[in-house]
Amino acid sequence: MTNRVPTFGAQIPEATIARLPGYLRALQGLAESSVDRVSSTELAEAAGVQSALLRRDLSYFGSYGTRGVGYEVALLVKEIGEHVGNGVRWPVVLVGVGNMGRALATHLRSHRDAFHLAALLDASEDVIGTEVAGVVVEDQRDMDEILRRTGARIGIITTPAPVAQEICDRLCTGGVRRVLNFAPTTLTAPAGCTIRAVDLSQELHILAFHEARSLASGPVEESMS
Repeated sequence: MTNRVPTFGAQIPEATIARLPGYLRALQGLAESSVDRVSSTELAEAAGVQSALLRRDLSYFGSYGTRGVGYEVALLVKEIGEHVGNGVRWPVVLVGVGNMGRALATHLRSHRDAFHLAALLDASEDVIGTEVAGVVVEDQRDMDEILRRTGARIGIITTPAPVAQEICDRLCTGGVRRVLNFAPTTLTAPAGCTIRAVDLSQELHILAFHEARSLASGPVEESMS
């Protein structure tokens, strides 16, 4: 496995970056089905986007497709994989080993080629010293030393809301630059640090909103042929 970190020219829109893992999953599925080449229409359908949007997204990273021939699946798997961090085994530290933290730690084990669960931290004496996903939980009071030891650049927060900002500040002070926040609160990013929030309650409410509108509009009548 290499440790090549891709470089970027033009600024890539966040929405494009967010779609890259979906493209990679679709391409890996095609590769597993022994598909060598794919058209933009076929790849877009597999990824669940419009073909024009897919072509625009891929154009930020180079010219990979050939009109009438399509995209070489293996090449795109390699190129997009590098852009989303494949080939670099990123050390990750997770703070807050409750139910969600345990689930995420276990999930990370299935992505061990790209992410290394370098440390699990918690404040509870009942949790410290236990093993989760093959990693022994450490005392979050020792965070500074643990971050120096692991060199973690990515942090995950699954703590209760009242302590999440303090944890975020300590992570970023200790060298973490990208934080994934699952705590039910909005965090302020310290200088040089980027935060992405995952609010499960918000996502469920969005789905509930659309379902409520669907029910309010009544059953869809079948078109007459």
